[in-house]
Amino acid sequence: MTSARQPPPGGGSAEGAAYADRFAVESPEMEAARARAAILAGSPPVQPAVGATLALLAAGVEARSVVSIGSGGGLAGLWLMRGMRTDGVLTALDGDPEQLRATRKAFADAGVAPSRARMIFGTPAEVLPRLSPGAYDMVVCDGPPREYSGHLGALRDLVRVGGTLTCHGLLDGGRIADRTARAPQTVAWREIARTIREDETLLSAVLPIGTGLLVATKRA
Repeated sequence: MTSARQPPPGGGSAEGAAYADRFAVESPEMEAARARAAILAGSPPVQPAVGATLALLAAGVEARSVVSIGSGGGLAGLWLMRGMRTDGVLTALDGDPEQLRATRKAFADAGVAPSRARMIFGTPAEVLPRLSPGAYDMVVCDGPPREYSGHLGALRDLVRVGGTLTCHGLLDGGRIADRTARAPQTVAWREIARTIREDETLLSAVLPIGTGLLVATKRA
């Protein structure tokens, strides 16, 4: 008797990824933000499945205070606000004025109250020292990894115990697992993954959705 055909290990088919993105329904404002973000320089916008996961993580920690490293044209922020408390405040910092302008438009089009978002122009090196350690429920890194890979300690310190740190784009088109790949961005991703995995104050995992989401929870 022939056994039933088994799915490939990991089940990570293109059809499954496409279904995960279709399952995560975006609002018209999110779709417009995605279209604008797609033409901007920098990291690609988060895929719907990644956005839905960010919303779920924000809801899981009842996030009231969230920091986004890289504004992503506002798309990730709209997903985060879907999961945050209604009185939550998102702080988005970006060194690209075009990204910040796109984010402001995305939030305005979605009717986000000005009191719920603060946008800061600047790099992590410039802005992180101005933020309060342990005051944030969630930190989301949605920009080029080389911009923040040297500041992971400061990013971790922003998160309260029980809070979450995420980095979007880790799988880097599969290059992170290719030992021969030495592009600066790939090297930065490897350093981020190693640093977070070896940090005993963090419990971490890689979610193979979209371009890869590294998730870590801060422990006491």
